[in-house]
Amino acid sequence: MDIAAFDIGGTSLKMGVTNARGEILESDSVDIAQQSRGKILEEIMAWLKKNPSCAGIAVSTPGYVDPGTGFISMGGTIPEFDQFPLQQWLEEKTSLPVSVENDAHCALLAERWLGNAQQLNDFLMLTIGTGLGGAAFCNGALIRGSRNRAGEFGCLLTSRPDNSDIAPHTMGSSCTMTALRENYAQQVKKPVDEITGKDVFDASDNDDDIAKRVVNDFYEDLSACLYNLASVFDPQTIFIGGGITERKPFLDELAARLDKYGIDIRIEAATYGNDSGMLGASYHFLQSQPADDK
Repeated sequence: MDIAAFDIGGTSLKMGVTNARGEILESDSVDIAQQSRGKILEEIMAWLKKNPSCAGIAVSTPGYVDPGTGFISMGGTIPEFDQFPLQQWLEEKTSLPVSVENDAHCALLAERWLGNAQQLNDFLMLTIGTGLGGAAFCNGALIRGSRNRAGEFGCLLTSRPDNSDIAPHTMGSSCTMTALRENYAQQVKKPVDEITGKDVFDASDNDDDIAKRVVNDFYEDLSACLYNLASVFDPQTIFIGGGITERKPFLDELAARLDKYGIDIRIEAATYGNDSGMLGASYHFLQSQPADDK
């Protein structure tokens, strides 16, 4: 059974064709930064037209998602997906079975299905990109919460808010590539759109003092986040996904900051990197289908 798999991110839409063994048969991606919901849906429909053999659709997307109905109550980094019945929309347009799941949950499910968490009963997934996502697998099960909102690690406070504007005091405002870019852009007085996360790390590697401070602050905030999560969940392993893991010294640089916390928990990069979303979405799709259809 071929599955059309989609991973909707804050800046790109990853598209693939997978099978029941977790093999990616085809893949591509398009830039969706600043794109409307309509444009994203157009890209999904174009991929489906290009791959007519697919017998189902699996979607990974940011925000609060009901995994049973595929209704997105809050779209996270894609506000136009707020209060949108994505699963229903796709089923009506294609007449194919569809599943929709939160992106961090998908990354975790990929790790459990095919990656280094196959034998683990307690582990966490942290996804670092445009935003900060998370998911927890405890006592052998994915923790969803009463409203499918568990694991929103980006909402954790880093300091006490002094007014009703909570967002600047959260992990999502300090431990993301967006925050890294914005902090550096502000200090060098350049438009943030002209700066990538790689630019900041490259500048730090080349002894740019401003970049070195920004990168160090990023790692220190992330380390504090991991310490808090380790204290709450006591996981066997914490996996980190997102483009940041493509940086070769990332884990070593993080470990150097974590050393002072005395965390005796393994920290690993997600096994399948940027493919985790599509693979986890495919696994969720397969689990949602009748046994005879898998």
